[in-house]
Amino acid sequence: MLAGGGASPNAVSPGGTTLLTVSVFPATTPPSTGIAVVGNLTGIGGAANQQFFDNGTNGDATAGDNIFSYRATISAMATGGTFTISAVASDAQTRTANVSINLTVNAPAAGEEPLLLGNPSNATPDVANENNYLMHKPQYSLSYNRSRATANWVAWRLDSSWIGATPRQDDFRPDPSLPDGWYQVQSFDYSGSGYDRGHMTPSGDRTRSIPDNSATFFMTNMIPQLAANNQGAWEDFESYCRTLAQAGNEIYIVSGVVGNIGTIAGGRVVVPHSTWKVALVLPNGANDLQRINKGTRTIGIVVPNFPPLDINAQWRQFRVSVDSIENLTGNNFFSNVPKNTQEMIERRKDRQ
Repeated sequence: MLAGGGASPNAVSPGGTTLLTVSVFPATTPPSTGIAVVGNLTGIGGAANQQFFDNGTNGDATAGDNIFSYRATISAMATGGTFTISAVASDAQTRTANVSINLTVNAPAAGEEPLLLGNPSNATPDVANENNYLMHKPQYSLSYNRSRATANWVAWRLDSSWIGATPRQDDFRPDPSLPDGWYQVQSFDYSGSGYDRGHMTPSGDRTRSIPDNSATFFMTNMIPQLAANNQGAWEDFESYCRTLAQAGNEIYIVSGVVGNIGTIAGGRVVVPHSTWKVALVLPNGANDLQRINKGTRTIGIVVPNFPPLDINAQWRQFRVSVDSIENLTGNNFFSNVPKNTQEMIERRKDRQ
């Protein structure tokens, strides 16, 4: 008797689900009967002796094909890392086969919570929620839109601890943590399109280590961005936020897209009409949510993603209130902040 296992997807966020499968190759002398599979799911918050199914239930696709399945839900409290799930296939003839399934849980880095102030679109790690699919990485979190093949928004926290001397990795690549069956945008899909592979979480905001910088080059962190946008006001604001971080501040940032002015990559990737960014600035400290008050600085910008656009334009000329970006996108920023405070800081247009 032989057996092999897998997980689909093999990388998932806390609270998400994955289909665990064990394919059993029965013995022939004598033939295996009464085949069963049991797995130890304690590492991801499940049972120590979880039965897998080959009866068309619990995620099993085809009854009786010796592929045993179990749709597992990852604990919402799970920490990030790679976990090994062990399983044992057995038959009535007392033969066994051991199986190991590797599963990566993507979660914010320890001490980091990009969505501390709120989840702008109530994204969830449910593959059925394919156009508002929540994905966490140690460096940032995002809401992915399968129909656009880009993120709706990406959120991260920036302070000086994230900024180091790591060079730009430039390793643009597909994101393997997308669910199976979803198109993985390729690094070359933007070639000849007239658009940059524009970062949402900037490379320059994640220079503490090679893995941190490399993570910003997943194509799920890219959008088709006009060069005059990406290399102009957008980059200008990115640099300004890093200046704030180096001056002793921490910044909660959400960036995203709105609108549709066409597609690239054979119609697979939607080009946005505009890019937007929301930032909340706090002096370095603890208990961030409790420290936000009516005087807390918030910044909103909306930058057109179509010509004519001056590449030398400064970010300040694109400032708007956070309220106006909420009206534009339907998102709700800073929803975990007390409502009176939230209303005050969102209606104010930055003047600094």
